[in-house]
Amino acid sequence: MPGKSSASSGPSLYLALVHFPVLNRKGECIASALTNLDLHDLARLACTYDLPACFVATPLRDQRDLAERLMGHWRSDIAKTLHPDRERALRRLRLVDSVEAAVAAVERECGAAPLVWATTARESPTSVAPVDACKQVMDSGRPGLLLLGTGWGLAPEMLQKCDGVIRPIRGRNGYNHLSVRCAAAILIDRFFAAIDTGS
Repeated sequence: MPGKSSASSGPSLYLALVHFPVLNRKGECIASALTNLDLHDLARLACTYDLPACFVATPLRDQRDLAERLMGHWRSDIAKTLHPDRERALRRLRLVDSVEAAVAAVERECGAAPLVWATTARESPTSVAPVDACKQVMDSGRPGLLLLGTGWGLAPEMLQKCDGVIRPIRGRNGYNHLSVRCAAAILIDRFFAAIDTGS
């Protein structure tokens, strides 16, 4: 059935780590550089929650080549022998040149276009809680694609293209500067808590 995961009764949920279009600290639209730490930690997150894939979206050929080299190292025979858990997790990563390519890949696999949700640390009157975003995905019968912006977050033009924006994670003292890896882990856990409770 489109939008359903073979590993669970919930909808298929995909991640996309977006490197363009994102903002820098000056608010300018840029293509950010990927980091080794992001690749490893988001791969582990995707594997832990049995997500079909985490897309790594960058239009920069040299950045995709770098990611291929990093991933290739951990897929080598000796690395697979010494670090099988890491190699297993990295299988979840897929390199694409754009968010649109990730959307198309999900649609091919699931037979339905995904609901695309953006994440942001900026407040918006139209943003919704993770549990509400999850409910919309479940009610739609379609897969979900959660966009994670690098740099200083997704550019406004990308936010406008999405089906919705998820409310920023609210801590207990007003601090609002989580790494993309921390934010992703919190959001995915909240999504699956909503699925498990049927919220």
